[in-house]
Amino acid sequence: MAARLNLRQQDQTRSAIQTSQLVNRLQSYALGEIAEIETGRLKAIEILLRKTLPDLSAVTLAGDEDNPVNVVHVIERRLVRPNAGN
Repeated sequence: MAARLNLRQQDQTRSAIQTSQLVNRLQSYALGEIAEIETGRLKAIEILLRKTLPDLSAVTLAGDEDNPVNVVHVIERRLVRPNAGN
């Protein structure tokens, strides 16, 4: 058997597969394809998904007075025809 070249990649792939299985289970429940999920199992799925998927919560960026985050720098690009003055 060939040696695994990237064990981290293998772990990430395994984690993604397990996460998708949890999501599929919840979707099946939400769509009425399965009758119910036990309360303890539902809580376990919730905890595991929090650890593997972003929760899409709002994030506020803030800085201090000397280094504010909300400063917008404008970069302007002007196209000029060559030899326009001739």
